[in-house]
Amino acid sequence: MKILVTGGAGFIGSHLVDELMKRGHEVRVVDDLSAGTLGNLKQWIGHERFEFIQGDLRNREIAKKAVENVKVVFHLAANPEVRIGAQTPEILYETNVLITYNLLEAIREEKVEYLIFTSSSTVYGDANVIPTPEDYAPLEPISVYGGAKLAAEALISGYAHTFGIKSLVFRLANIIGERSNHGVIYDFINKLRANPDRLEILGDGTQRKSYLHVSDTVEGMLYLFEKFKDEGKIYDVYNLGSEDWITVREIAEVVSKEMGLNPEFYFTGGVDGGRGWKGDVKFMRLSIEKAKSKGWKPKMNSYEAVRRTVRELLGIPK
Repeated sequence: MKILVTGGAGFIGSHLVDELMKRGHEVRVVDDLSAGTLGNLKQWIGHERFEFIQGDLRNREIAKKAVENVKVVFHLAANPEVRIGAQTPEILYETNVLITYNLLEAIREEKVEYLIFTSSSTVYGDANVIPTPEDYAPLEPISVYGGAKLAAEALISGYAHTFGIKSLVFRLANIIGERSNHGVIYDFINKLRANPDRLEILGDGTQRKSYLHVSDTVEGMLYLFEKFKDEGKIYDVYNLGSEDWITVREIAEVVSKEMGLNPEFYFTGGVDGGRGWKGDVKFMRLSIEKAKSKGWKPKMNSYEAVRRTVRELLGIPK
């Protein structure tokens, strides 16, 4: 199949491209390189089955060009930083909602058959049910980032049912692994490189969340997409995460140990009961029973994913 990956030079997107290319697909990537890098795709540059378009999907013409003659769109392009919503909500609107609308219009006009979208656990907000299932309601995001992801989901659902675009949404836990360039592990490593004796930790350290390695993420997306195709549904939603969770303090301990350090931990105390920042969901663990019922589950738990990611980012051999 000819497949488009938006945001394919980014962290998750580039790992998805790797797997799609290994499976023999024709792959086109569109990316404005604001968060991603061509270095993530270097092994495919010049390959006869690979095409790269540098462009911003806020431009409708770029969206039209990107979807030409493709059968499947994996839509991963977005601003990945949750915290930016507190400062510049306009950026989150443009890089999540507006580009999704532009892409949907292009898909509608080109009559692309499938759209797969990476949403986020943040659409659930402070869920009262943990592990949180896909049918949890009401969805009340507590960050602009989560709100933008939910708005994009709603647009996709509307287009799917109105125009027959078969659409699959993945609500992702915290995705970690090689090539990640933001998030708590990346931040801790950089802070300890700057000062090995003291580590600042946002919040009170008791924030507890689910972490999923990017290799499990990509495998789950592609596996469940095949199931989705076989079922012939017009629209569906899956959570992707691990079945356990880990605290921020425990992550700090793993990072410190792998770096051979014993720093003093300094907790900022955070906001709203120990959160790292305004809009930070303090406790998050997704129910993956729906995905498991189709035959998928992650190979790594949260602790294993965190430890592997630390080693990958430090360049420690596997």
